[in-house]
Amino acid sequence: MKLDILAFGAHPDDVELGCGGTVAKEVANGKKVGIIDLTRGELGTRGTAETRDQEASDAAHILGVTVRENLGFADGFFINDKEHQLEVIKMLRKYQPDIVLCNAFDDRHIDHGRGSKLVSDACFLSGLIKIETTLDGVNQDKWRPKQVYHYIQWKNLEPDLAVDISGHIDVKMASVLAYKTQFYDPKSDEPQTPISSKNFTDSIKYRARDLGRLIGTDYAEGFNVERHIAVDSLFDLK
Repeated sequence: MKLDILAFGAHPDDVELGCGGTVAKEVANGKKVGIIDLTRGELGTRGTAETRDQEASDAAHILGVTVRENLGFADGFFINDKEHQLEVIKMLRKYQPDIVLCNAFDDRHIDHGRGSKLVSDACFLSGLIKIETTLDGVNQDKWRPKQVYHYIQWKNLEPDLAVDISGHIDVKMASVLAYKTQFYDPKSDEPQTPISSKNFTDSIKYRARDLGRLIGTDYAEGFNVERHIAVDSLFDLK
């Protein structure tokens, strides 16, 4: 199955928080989008791996993505080595995305920057014909995405580009809040975390609104790039 976009997250909810509006917008535009979670988020203070599995499924339904898979890497301990790269390469070759979205270059959680580099490296290696992979007993063809974009997470990094998500912010928020165990719930008796406060939940929307203000729209999501952005004409830029 070929996808237009494949979004990777170190943990279930990374994609929703970082680029859920962009995913929702592209799905609405008829694009086929998939999500690959590297871990089950089993080290998270609140909830369990099992509750995160269900929440991820619910969020995928809200976003309308074509497929969602979890690679089951060790939360907090996966590394960027050959073994992990090959597993990501298998997903890239399976779904052959034109665009890959992945974690921030640098962030508060160590898995985010590490996942970012792992996926980026795998995107390059996936295009090398002499790296052989099989999936379900079938040899895979090489594949390299045309573009890799890194969404912005906890740290307020300066974006290289911004995507207008006006009209899709409510879907983004609904997909985030599908992770009921993770975010603000005044009735919960679980330990508080940096992302379980009302301030954090509110910040998701006001950060998108502020970036939208800077580009002249209601809401936006920011991305960093690995190489120069190219356009055919200056008039392609908004």
